[in-house]
Amino acid sequence: MAQPPSSWEPVAGWYDESVGQKGDFTHRTVVIPKSIRLLAPTKESKILDLGCGQGILGRELGYVGRFTGVDISPALIASARKRDTHPSHRYFIADATKPIPVAEKDFTHVSAVLMMDNVKNPDAIIKTACKHLLPGGIFVFVINHPAFRIPRQSSWDIDTVNKIQSRKINRYLSPLSIPITLHPSKESSSPVTWTYHFPISSYVEWLFRQGFVVERLEEWVWEKTSIGKSGKMENRARTEFPMFLAIRAIKTKDI
Repeated sequence: MAQPPSSWEPVAGWYDESVGQKGDFTHRTVVIPKSIRLLAPTKESKILDLGCGQGILGRELGYVGRFTGVDISPALIASARKRDTHPSHRYFIADATKPIPVAEKDFTHVSAVLMMDNVKNPDAIIKTACKHLLPGGIFVFVINHPAFRIPRQSSWDIDTVNKIQSRKINRYLSPLSIPITLHPSKESSSPVTWTYHFPISSYVEWLFRQGFVVERLEEWVWEKTSIGKSGKMENRARTEFPMFLAIRAIKTKDI
């Protein structure tokens, strides 16, 4: 299957509706509050959000000194501008893997929340972050956990005798390009997005090459509770196998 440009434009409407003004369940309970905690911004912070989508992070950061979001999807940027009217917030259409139309290189923070595993060359995102951050600036990114959530290469395994739910991993170290069918029931008429898998060591190596030092690495589980006869087994497994990997890195020098 041919790989199109890394754009969510064909599914922008579905994604915008799914996230809404306040985010879906996972955004509200895990991703956004924990990302903000890692960013630890203040009223003086200047934040650049790469792959900002329809601006969910910006809307939760109305108190910062300056917020700039960029995304490759014109439809999502249009939605971000409509949903977020804060005077110090601005949004641009741009491919964050290439030079972006943002002249400033004085940002105190750069974020990339749930976007780097939709990019074929995520090392270019790290390079963009480095280019626009001040020395000592903070880069926070969140991805689907590369060790446990690999589309088509990971699944749940259930031992009904011992009532244990575990994770089965088929591949991990090899880079993978994985098509994701948005509506499987529609088969060939369904939009397709792409996920790009890399091991954790690749992300750490890319950070090192751009002069970053990893300060924090966190693994986040899904804040959901199951009930019923399988509830105990499912809840235990959910607390053992995280959904997301988050890294906070500090820029130590200009490259």
